[in-house]
Amino acid sequence: MFKEKLSNVPKKSGCYLMKNSSGVIIYVGKAKILFNRLKSYFTASHTGKTAKLVSEIASFEYIVTSSETEAFILELNLIKKYDPKYNILLKDDKTYPYIEFTNEKYPRLIVKREVNINKKNKHVYGPYPSSYSARRIVNLLNRLYPLRKCEKMPKKVCLYYHIGECLGYCENKAENYENIKNEILSILSGNDALLINKINEKIKINSESLNFEVCKELKEELDYMKNIFERQKVELDDNIDRDIFNYYLNNSYLCIYTFFIRNGKLVGSNSKILPIILDTKETLESYIVNFYSKRNIKPKEIIVPLELDINVLSNLLETKVINVQKGKKKKLFDLCKENAKITYENDIKMIYNNEQRTYEANEELKNILKLEKLSTIEAFDNSNLFGTFTVSAMVSFKDGLPDKKNYRKFKLSFEKNDDIAAMKEVIYRRYFRLLNEQKTLPDLIIVDGATNQINACKEVLDSLNLKIKIIGVKKDNHHSPNEIIDGDTLEAIQINKRSNLFYLLSRIDEEVHRFAINYHKEIRSKGSISSVLDNINGLGEIRKKKLIKKYGSVAKIKETSVYELSEIIPLSVAETLHEYLNINNTLDKSNQKE
Repeated sequence: MFKEKLSNVPKKSGCYLMKNSSGVIIYVGKAKILFNRLKSYFTASHTGKTAKLVSEIASFEYIVTSSETEAFILELNLIKKYDPKYNILLKDDKTYPYIEFTNEKYPRLIVKREVNINKKNKHVYGPYPSSYSARRIVNLLNRLYPLRKCEKMPKKVCLYYHIGECLGYCENKAENYENIKNEILSILSGNDALLINKINEKIKINSESLNFEVCKELKEELDYMKNIFERQKVELDDNIDRDIFNYYLNNSYLCIYTFFIRNGKLVGSNSKILPIILDTKETLESYIVNFYSKRNIKPKEIIVPLELDINVLSNLLETKVINVQKGKKKKLFDLCKENAKITYENDIKMIYNNEQRTYEANEELKNILKLEKLSTIEAFDNSNLFGTFTVSAMVSFKDGLPDKKNYRKFKLSFEKNDDIAAMKEVIYRRYFRLLNEQKTLPDLIIVDGATNQINACKEVLDSLNLKIKIIGVKKDNHHSPNEIIDGDTLEAIQINKRSNLFYLLSRIDEEVHRFAINYHKEIRSKGSISSVLDNINGLGEIRKKKLIKKYGSVAKIKETSVYELSEIIPLSVAETLHEYLNINNTLDKSNQKE
């Protein structure tokens, strides 16, 4: 089929794009020698995901580059642009918590997952194994040192100043905190002895003051930190930040394992099991570069397997990438591989079962509906409260799995309980936009099982001259999928409740319902806040917006102290708001008792 086109492919480095029968790019790859790589797709035998990819290839294109590094950069840009479904497998969407000592006049300690890797702030530490561990360290340091705690500087000192946990930077602006800053940065950089001494010092002070409850809390923190430090010990003593990547390969699946070493301590790890697409080396290199392309801070040194091109990786990542063959680093490298093997053996059976279940369900639905292909499904649901705060939501599934970056929320243009009008508006807005932006349309649309919703959806699609398969899903008395209503014939198709198809449709239904309800709660909460705030003198539009932005719900404002509220609004207004909410809360409880 591709013999003639293959003969014209040059023996040079570059990128290639695989397309399906609809012309959609389903995979982007790079190659040192394009001819050899493309030939291997169509002449060798394949299994697993590679076999499925090859079965979907209807055509291919290639772009010649001047070097392998240039091919790598082009591949990253093409993947970002087209988001091919088989490249998605290489992405690691997990984010890691970091601690930042903010670059402000009066700094704070904050925990953040989304780190701006281009921001020139040197005082970002991590990654930490969990948000819990990062927040526990921040809370401890905030107790040990009188740092600024407020997100925005108040006009007068607050409770933290009076209990000795803040120097009152809002009033005492000349205070010298340089020693505090240096000690905190030293602790975050790995000075465990300083942290332990500081905790012991605080325990002694509180013991002399007979604050035994505080002593007990600090002793618990001390034991926790000592336990963490003991687990983090490694044999390296050079205090260099480094990441170690190793892998275990079996049955066309690759388990990639990562050690995060900071200041000579093992602070965390990560694992990812993914199917191989043709080449182990290419998969590993793409995974590592993608790993650092968005959220994760690059260390001074990265250790990778011998088969990877360390020169290309060093140029792309702009940091030191090395191989190791002996010594203490090699021991850690081997331990990383051992962890990859253990993770693979523990998790692979569940992955096999989930993939088989997902694939079989998708295939079953495709065959029932007699579709040529079924990759992307989009499902819609509406939510309102007695005709108010009307919203709609859409979830997207690709090859049977949630595609969360393509979920969409719709705030509707009317306030009434009209599912048909809601369906028409949402379908029109969604697919008119996709047409305008020339983006890929779904293979299937799922709506509620009612015939009138199906007809409303069809009417809008016809007006846009679109031919997309529609089905409705009817539910039984237990709100679980019971029948599929074919949008073309309105024929009812029974669903076997022991089938993989039932599992898939239930999952889609639960996901779209959850997404719609959560968005509805969000909108309703903001609406109720506005209604409450309208009753308070001294709250104009600007102050109301600030309260809504920070707290998001009446419940959270009720839980907030007057001191904290006074950071945003004047103290007298904060007291009035706090009193109003508590009076109404008491009345609500009295009404409930009646």
